[in-house]
Amino acid sequence: MDSGRFGLLIAAGLVVFLFVLPHDIFADARVRFDALARLLNRGRLTPISYSYVGPLFSTPFYRLGKLVAGPEWWCARYNTLLLAGGFAAVYALLKEEQERVVLRTFFLILLAASMFPNHLKNFNAEPFTAVMVMVGVAAISTGRAVFGWTLLVIGVANTPAAIVGLLFVALKYSFEKRRVTPLISVAAAAALILLESWIRRGSPFITGYEGDAGVRTVMPYSGLPGFSYPFFFGLLSILFSFGKGLVFYTPGLLVRMTRDEARRVPRMWECYQCWLLFLAGMVIVYAKWWAWYGGTTWGPRFFLVASLPASLAIAVALRRAPALSRMAALGALTALAFSVWVCIDGAVFDQANLGICVQNDWAQEFLCWYTPEFSALFRPFVAPSAVSRSGIVIVAFCLVSFVALIPATVRRVLRSAPSADYYS
Repeated sequence: MDSGRFGLLIAAGLVVFLFVLPHDIFADARVRFDALARLLNRGRLTPISYSYVGPLFSTPFYRLGKLVAGPEWWCARYNTLLLAGGFAAVYALLKEEQERVVLRTFFLILLAASMFPNHLKNFNAEPFTAVMVMVGVAAISTGRAVFGWTLLVIGVANTPAAIVGLLFVALKYSFEKRRVTPLISVAAAAALILLESWIRRGSPFITGYEGDAGVRTVMPYSGLPGFSYPFFFGLLSILFSFGKGLVFYTPGLLVRMTRDEARRVPRMWECYQCWLLFLAGMVIVYAKWWAWYGGTTWGPRFFLVASLPASLAIAVALRRAPALSRMAALGALTALAFSVWVCIDGAVFDQANLGICVQNDWAQEFLCWYTPEFSALFRPFVAPSAVSRSGIVIVAFCLVSFVALIPATVRRVLRSAPSADYYS
């Protein structure tokens, strides 16, 4: 596969998602933006439940907006710029030739076949945490421990529920290195979270979510606050529900990446393991949270970080396609194709024709979690929507990227026996 061509596609994708993808600041993101604006313009903090950590890093773009285009224009595109910076940082960290080859594929899949494009539309917190985890783990894998753990601490401070994911990663390194120092990161993240609560709300133990609950509906555990949802049902829903399930939105998680990869791309294998551990920690926490579904948003909002191991597993499989079994190559190709649809659906259709989710005071929202016909992924086939000009450009980018990614995999599916390993 032509890595130079992939570089051009990655650059094109970033341009498309910066200038063509529709951007706006709404819902929870509006609360974050208004809080940031009040702090920067008036010097006043607000006791909102959301962290200031991620928004504060957008301050240079907010200030730039005072000079050109406006603060909202820049902040609405902040997550796109952040992702581009994350790509540059990871590429600089993982410089070895075989890893660079896989990285280009990985970056292109994140842009053209993952949940990321939908999350680039707004000023929400999830992309910041995901990028910090992406770069932080890559830094740790290259021996830049202080830098890497610092990024992970910052990402977790932005999303406090992710602290269990950080704990899992820290425990991995503690056991492997027989040292307790990685666990310092967990204490640092907890201290930063408590300090922010103390400064903004007057007590380290006031989170802003006290008494927060959904409306009472026909669902048996609705209307309850906090971590009131049955863990088993929450876990099943996060993994397998048609409207929010990771199996559908990140099918790359089903692509097998084996220990054999440690010999070929050891640092990327390390990243893969850590990203999965981080994701597992988040799933365990949110499975008990009353709003495990992430509110009236497209897909599994809280779990954008799942796109990292899912996309990397597909990237490695595509690069090794000639050496895979026919069934493994077909599985990788299927996961990629479905992931391309996830990207198109999130970037182009989003929540179109799903007004039923908010009717009657959200009484029917559960339909959009569990019913295929009302899943955001399948709704465009049930109730088609017109595609805008910007949508046509995005679809074209995704399809061109798909065609560029698949040649070796298609050849392997059509060939009867595997050939030599492939990392060129």
